[in-house]
Amino acid sequence: MDKHIEVIGIDHGWSNMKTVSRVFTTGVKEITTEPAFYDNVVEWGGIYHKVGGKRLEVRDTKVENDNFYILTLASVAKELGRRGMRNCNVLLSVGLPLTRFGAEKQDFIKYLAREKEVSFRFEREKYRIRIARVSVFPQCYAAVADRIRTLPERAVIVDIGSWTIDIMPVYQCYPDEPECTTIPQGLIRCMREINEECVRQIGQELDEDIIQEVMAGGKGKLPQQYMEIIEGCLGRFAEKVFNMLKEHGYNLDVTPIIFVGGGATVMKLFGNVSGANIQYLEDVKANAKGYEYLGRAYLSANRKALEAAVG
Repeated sequence: MDKHIEVIGIDHGWSNMKTVSRVFTTGVKEITTEPAFYDNVVEWGGIYHKVGGKRLEVRDTKVENDNFYILTLASVAKELGRRGMRNCNVLLSVGLPLTRFGAEKQDFIKYLAREKEVSFRFEREKYRIRIARVSVFPQCYAAVADRIRTLPERAVIVDIGSWTIDIMPVYQCYPDEPECTTIPQGLIRCMREINEECVRQIGQELDEDIIQEVMAGGKGKLPQQYMEIIEGCLGRFAEKVFNMLKEHGYNLDVTPIIFVGGGATVMKLFGNVSGANIQYLEDVKANAKGYEYLGRAYLSANRKALEAAVG
């Protein structure tokens, strides 16, 4: 293994894992015997794990068990495989919600850097990586990090994720940290409300991937009664988000607002507020790309020290 360090940005969502090029569901299921099919199978520590499929249930933190570590290995393998690499030093560049950043940063670093060198298999291919560093950055900020100097003097970034909504005011290219807030009212709760309404009106639930398809702008072949419920709930969700911004003192008519994350498309398609001051960054991989951008910047500034550490 030479001294080259590969930067891999990973966005650990409760619904989906994202890298700069891959998105997959945060499902992890142990396979007790050798699998018949190896698609999306991680073999680590002599145990097989299928990743993807039904997402994990939300917990207080992501470091309570091995699930997100296994998902991280799968994310690394997917990226290294795309880059034609199997054996290298890795700088993991990841993120946490703004208002939990300080409290959870060290635990997340310790969790992801638990093994300096890791050998595992993904889809039968063997990978060996050495963790050169784990860098943690604030989500929401990462989504606009590569363009923050082009933003208006004052702007508000709203990152709508699967579990949280981050509201980050920016002044002269810097986050106004005392005014940042994280609200646990993301898209998972919205999907729960949709299914609760489906049960009340129709007596049936929908799989989350069907709801997510509509959130992303697809219509599918759902019966009209389901579409009316989904569209109605998404409209109310968007209205709730706009009301949150009003409650925090932002004038929706004039304040530059940039929606990012998985919910940006929901706000664009189902929101009832529009204007030249409102923008939508609809790339669901925006935070992962931002983490990688920030990680590369860190590596560039500290290359000699990191290369010496892995040497």
